[in-house]
Amino acid sequence: MASTEHAPTPVPGRPNSQPPSLEEPTEPTAPLSPKPDQQGVQPRTPTGAEPVPDRATTAQQGEFLTTSQGARLRDTDHSLKAGRRGPVLLQDHHLREKITHFDHERIPERVVHARGAAAHGVFEGYGTAEPVCRAGFLAKGKRTEVFTRFSTVVGSRGSMDTARDTRGFATKFYTDEGTFDLVANNIPVFFIQDGIKFPDVVHAAKPHPDREIPQAQSAHDTFWDFVSLHTEAQHHTLWFMGDRGIPRSYRMMEGFGIHTFRLANTAGETSLVKFHWKPQLGVHSLTWEEAQLLGGNDPDFHRRDLADAIEAGAHPSWELGIQVFPDNEEQSFEGIDLLDPTKFVPEELAPVQPIGRLTLDRNPSNYFAETEQVAFNPGHLVPGIDVTDDPLLQVRLFSYVDTQLTRLGGPNFAQLPINRAHAPVNDMLRDGYGQQGDHSGIAPYHPNSLDGGCPFMAGEMDSAFEDLPVRLPEGVKERELSATFEDHFSQPRLFWRSMTPLEQDHIVDAYSFELGKCYEATIRERQLQSLANIDADLCGRVAAALGMPAPASTVPVEEESDGAVDSSAPLSQLGGRWPTDGRVIGIVVDPDGDNSALLALHEAIVAVSMTPVVIAPRGGEVAGVPVGRTFGTAASVEFDALLLAGNPLTAPDSRPSIDPKAGAPGAGEVEPRVGKLIDECWRHAKAIGAWAEGRTALEARTAPDGAGLVLGEDGQAVFGEVRTLLESHRVWERFPADA
Repeated sequence: MASTEHAPTPVPGRPNSQPPSLEEPTEPTAPLSPKPDQQGVQPRTPTGAEPVPDRATTAQQGEFLTTSQGARLRDTDHSLKAGRRGPVLLQDHHLREKITHFDHERIPERVVHARGAAAHGVFEGYGTAEPVCRAGFLAKGKRTEVFTRFSTVVGSRGSMDTARDTRGFATKFYTDEGTFDLVANNIPVFFIQDGIKFPDVVHAAKPHPDREIPQAQSAHDTFWDFVSLHTEAQHHTLWFMGDRGIPRSYRMMEGFGIHTFRLANTAGETSLVKFHWKPQLGVHSLTWEEAQLLGGNDPDFHRRDLADAIEAGAHPSWELGIQVFPDNEEQSFEGIDLLDPTKFVPEELAPVQPIGRLTLDRNPSNYFAETEQVAFNPGHLVPGIDVTDDPLLQVRLFSYVDTQLTRLGGPNFAQLPINRAHAPVNDMLRDGYGQQGDHSGIAPYHPNSLDGGCPFMAGEMDSAFEDLPVRLPEGVKERELSATFEDHFSQPRLFWRSMTPLEQDHIVDAYSFELGKCYEATIRERQLQSLANIDADLCGRVAAALGMPAPASTVPVEEESDGAVDSSAPLSQLGGRWPTDGRVIGIVVDPDGDNSALLALHEAIVAVSMTPVVIAPRGGEVAGVPVGRTFGTAASVEFDALLLAGNPLTAPDSRPSIDPKAGAPGAGEVEPRVGKLIDECWRHAKAIGAWAEGRTALEARTAPDGAGLVLGEDGQAVFGEVRTLLESHRVWERFPADA
């Protein structure tokens, strides 16, 4: 028998640490404490020192509403007037302060990466980077606070999370030696080779300027016009036409530093490296139909998923790894130019060596103050890490600083709490908009004697940052790229050949959809030529879907340069087994059935760091367990797997004529909205389990011997088998790939 001696674990998503009262509170009380998973920014002074004694000093103070200067207010609902029906008086200082601040509480959104979600965490070094890098935060056992922001690239702040797009993966390391920013993407290559083309690719990908549509999409003429003419973009485009363009979760997303960096060890020896983030939960994606459904059902799906997982204690983690290459004069490896940001190095040629682990364990307490105001810059470096001459990286070093000056209102954006260093700061920078420091001394220049010579230069033994001495090649000043940048098709071909047949199906479907949205046939024809130069089968299948002839390749065979491998297994997302932490399990129940074991099942799911959500005809509780979704509010895309604990009768509010969730009449005896849940989970290759009366509902909607269906008499036993299936993310064998 299930024990009912304790309340079930609450589902994540509660807005505050205490539930609200039905009536408006009238008794003064101190501000509520934050939820356990929300600790906010660790306060630091503008010069990097930790304040004492109380970290809560940056939050609201006292139980009464005040002006910004601390004067208590007795009314904030009525402006000061000359009589109850008279004009509003200019002297109303509270009105002017309140409205003025409201008028200015928005800042310009980012041009790209505007829509983001973030979390605080900790990075722990393994010590394995010591042979190549002297950065202190990589030392064995060293723990460093971090803040990581994930984002889409093209859409505005109000766009949906699940658009087909590249994702940003930026991490700020608050190290003892200064702040280090690793500004990464979930795709290891970029659209362009030279940063001077940043405006071009962004203008092409953004909505058409005359109509401001389509939002957060690349399925339009200007994008495909650019990439079909600018063939260096084909490699990046192929990646996000694949499943990585619609990740299941930020928690299941790889990150890549894209560029090649130069590291130095304590002996001054240098190496070239590429940075990789490997998710503990594996790399996993949505299906295309799920992404479209979520755009309407829950456009905040990714940020909600990240915050709920952290609140539930399923803290996501990634290993940071590096590919290490000799720092040779050519800055190339196995024929691959390491300065070309449209190329990657297959892991078969240079294995990724783990050097530390990132764990995100705290949610922001204020989106604007933290997620929106955080400012990343690939030029935020620490001793032992330096940049290379990658022409895209070189421009990013300028562009990021220049962007923050406008977006964050001046040169002192580093003093905002989320951006403050956790190392001592003595920069001699003064004044300007947003100055929060109260600097002492009278000599902010070097050298000086009036301030005793302070600040001094750091010596060799003082962990100083060093611009590594690199011999520059002799050349002439010119607007050209190296000839080694000219191969635009061999690596996309490698990526295509590395995909499983199922993943190739998804890529073909994506190209067919995106190019089908283009108005101009000329653009479709031109892009088909690029696909032909990548792979004839890829081109032929997309051309057939578009009803157009498939062109022949224009790349001579002798000019192909596939490198030393024909395919690379790590590029595929399928085939592995991964932890199931943070997965969401929907449980359909019949309130009138036998639910005596529901609480025990609920807690068994919680015990393995997963989130159970009970789905019932109406809200309230079933057997002491809160109902998380009703039939009217549940959507299959919310759940990683579905359990059927009962076969509820058609609910009174199931009216197909006005409820699109209910489906068409005559769909069978299963409650129509439950049937829709089953059908969609089946189509999306999700595991489905059923026992007792739930088997009747399942057998009425699916093939009785379909892959990924678990039938039994005991809920916990069925869940155990479903959990095993979830280790592979989905049951892809349910639907064989196209030949």
